[in-house]
Amino acid sequence: MRKTGLTDVCLCGAVSEIAQGLVDADLGGHLLKKRVALQGQGKRGGARTIVATKHGRRWFFFYGFEKSERANVDQDELKVLQEVAKELLEFDDRQLAAALTAGEIVEVKNDDAKA
Repeated sequence: MRKTGLTDVCLCGAVSEIAQGLVDADLGGHLLKKRVALQGQGKRGGARTIVATKHGRRWFFFYGFEKSERANVDQDELKVLQEVAKELLEFDDRQLAAALTAGEIVEVKNDDAKA
């Protein structure tokens, strides 16, 4: 998705909107679908993202696709994403750090966050 212009800034903006209740669909199993604007396209023609969160404490972007690529994930994909979401959302700080170090997950940087 990076090649399409889906940046950390876009993803952080999506988290901010989700935290305000602006969600396109609740897919169950702590998964949400959120439209994200791509440069020059707006949200309607932009990307769709699948985000996992539990009580807004941590946010995991699992999957992103352009609307022109596909309409949605199918039921089999959704089931797998829900299983992975459950596992990741239970990670403690040590497990997250290990996954980051191993390159299994990538951290989205929020330049506006206070250190």
